Amino acid sequence: MRAREGDLIKTKDNVIFDVKGLVHPPDKVIAFPRFIPSLAGTRGHQKNSYDKVYSLPERFKFLEQKSPQLIVHDPVFDETLCEVPVDMIKQYYKPIEKLQKLRASKTVNDLERKAVQLAEALKEAADVSWNSIGISGSLLVGLNTLKSDIDPVVYGVENCRKAYATLESLLKNADSPFKPYDREDLHALFDFRSKDTIMSFEDFAKVESRKAFQGKFMETDYFIRFVKDWNQTNEQYGDVCYKNCGYAKITATIADDSEALFTPCTYRIENIKVVEGPRLQPILEIVSFRGRFCEHAKKGEAVAVQGKVERVTDKRKEREHYRMILGNKPSDYMVLSQV
Repeated sequence: MRAREGDLIKTKDNVIFDVKGLVHPPDKVIAFPRFIPSLAGTRGHQKNSYDKVYSLPERFKFLEQKSPQLIVHDPVFDETLCEVPVDMIKQYYKPIEKLQKLRASKTVNDLERKAVQLAEALKEAADVSWNSIGISGSLLVGLNTLKSDIDPVVYGVENCRKAYATLESLLKNADSPFKPYDREDLHALFDFRSKDTIMSFEDFAKVESRKAFQGKFMETDYFIRFVKDWNQTNEQYGDVCYKNCGYAKITATIADDSEALFTPCTYRIENIKVVEGPRLQPILEIVSFRGRFCEHAKKGEAVAVQGKVERVTDKRKEREHYRMILGNKPSDYMVLSQV
């Protein structure tokens, strides 16, 4: 089984997990619970109702109570993760296949119809193929509500870049069904995100207001994820090992933002100054597996960053460096700063 960012899986006890990243241990999938069976759940049907869990602490709390065997300390990533054995998985949800089914269906609800229309508009404007676009999130597993947003996924480096450039143009077109977030929308997004990513609203608005992968489509929120194709990711589990080296605050300048669009996202950095924490060298990059840190800063911009420091050992190239990784704690952040 090859699982990647944007996919969802259902285990034999009917818990639905969202897959993280593209590198997984043999016979396991790194994924976290997203929809959990609940008699009082507000999603699904009476006999198969679900609740949604959002934050990482909520997800780990559920695992500790219901499936503690899935919580493992991974020796390659040197991190406590949720790893689902392949033999526990009874259903595998693929975004591309879901969009194909929605396009072929004659009975879709309002949100499904909008999701298809969004995909059609983006495909036509960006000139990408249907096998490079999918639908993830609650729509993928049929657990959407009236307030759910649309979660498209675009695959392939070239397709992703074309789609993002197209979105930037569409958001500037007054006649387009794609609309950027206004101040009120950003406040609503901040109220939701600040539960597990702590930062001021002004810092938040400064970066979020310029991201084209999120906004409104026909008055419904969308968040588009960009993922590399399998032939564009050559890292296998164990090729690169990571070692937790502590927690730090740094300032730096973005040297290369060409990988900032994808999940996981990477920023190459320079002019690093360690403000707090272990003074390790060289810290070469900032990485996050969370979509909220994509397109967060641009080349040449100064940033202040707080997160975990990891030593990266690439066995293929026989070299080591350090990186900052964001998204595991509410105190992790990256904000624009003065040079």
